[in-house]
Amino acid sequence: MRDHEPVAGLAGRRLTTKETAELLGVKPETVYAYVSRGLLSSRREPGSRASTFEPGEVAALARRNRREAAGSPGSGGDLSVRTHITLIEQDRYYFRGVDAVELATHRSYEEVAEWLWTGRLTPGITFSPPRSTVEIARRAVDSLSEHCSPVDRLRVAAIAAAAEDPLRFDLSEAAVLNTARILIPTLVTALPPVLNDRQDDGPLARRLWGRLTGRPADEASLHVLDTALALLADHDLAASTLAVRVAASARAHAYAAVSAGFGVLEGPLHGAASGLAHRMLLDVIDQGTAVPVIAGELRAGRRIAGLGHRLYQGEDPRARALFGLLEQVPAAEPALLAARDIVATTARHAPLHANVDLALAVFTTSCGMPATAGETIFAVARTAGWIAHALEEYGERPLRMRPSGHYVGPRPPQPVPT
Repeated sequence: MRDHEPVAGLAGRRLTTKETAELLGVKPETVYAYVSRGLLSSRREPGSRASTFEPGEVAALARRNRREAAGSPGSGGDLSVRTHITLIEQDRYYFRGVDAVELATHRSYEEVAEWLWTGRLTPGITFSPPRSTVEIARRAVDSLSEHCSPVDRLRVAAIAAAAEDPLRFDLSEAAVLNTARILIPTLVTALPPVLNDRQDDGPLARRLWGRLTGRPADEASLHVLDTALALLADHDLAASTLAVRVAASARAHAYAAVSAGFGVLEGPLHGAASGLAHRMLLDVIDQGTAVPVIAGELRAGRRIAGLGHRLYQGEDPRARALFGLLEQVPAAEPALLAARDIVATTARHAPLHANVDLALAVFTTSCGMPATAGETIFAVARTAGWIAHALEEYGERPLRMRPSGHYVGPRPPQPVPT
């Protein structure tokens, strides 16, 4: 039986609290506890104060409870969140049912963001923030130490933009969409330019380019950057996205939800991985071979950055798309050869494929960008997905993202410590 097929004999009607409790093997009070924790949804029928429940949802919870009971103590169940945004299966991924690679290679980042938010395509759309918002975000970012990380700057820009918006607590769809169209370009234009030449209008990729490198932009490289932003816009429930949904579940406003995502993204196992791959690529290019570099990484007990992804058995489709575009950029040839050498060298013992972090590193090294540039690209790109998930979560029951702790400490009563 699928998760939401009706329970046998109950098709066409909803379950009472008593029937739900009997099917789950719990007390009625526990049924309401499930509702408060977001594990079940209830509805009151017209003219009645009693709650009713959808049979398929009850059946799904019963199966989940049985799986957890059959597992090891404290193992818990898999956290699962119903979403309409991204599907990942069979080494491909889809944005609202559309092949994400196909969408990203033919549409701008802004168009892909609108698709994620609304399910509508808006050709040619660009985002333009109010000058007052940009100026306050710039002043906040400019006050930071030059040694701050890119995510530090983006987080401060988001907080400054929030402080300038008195309507930030309006969580209606229209208000949140307006916030998104202001916040993302504000994040980019608040970043200090590499040269004293601020590009504050036009497509987002062009504005971001001058914040990442002092080299002049060519159309092929700009297309790679724009495609990378679109490819990275969302990737299901990554750790940062889950943090955003938790914040949105507590009805934090969109700026605060995005800030929660930045907090998780700064971890070395998430947004910073492309920087490690960037430095490794430079070492391989400098030495002319990947063999001593890979040996050094393994000897130091480090995993090889830019290889493998737990959601894909083969090559990361995002990496495959970016490598294909980078082949059209002449300056990328040395880094592409180095990346292929890394994959071939590690394949002798571990059949790991390139992931998007390695592809980003090829791009950033080829364009004269710092090692932190990939992290900046990732953070700006993923903001679109975070907004999409926050919007989706605002439509759910508040505070449903509240798992129960499995206490494993000393059993009470314990003596008061002296």
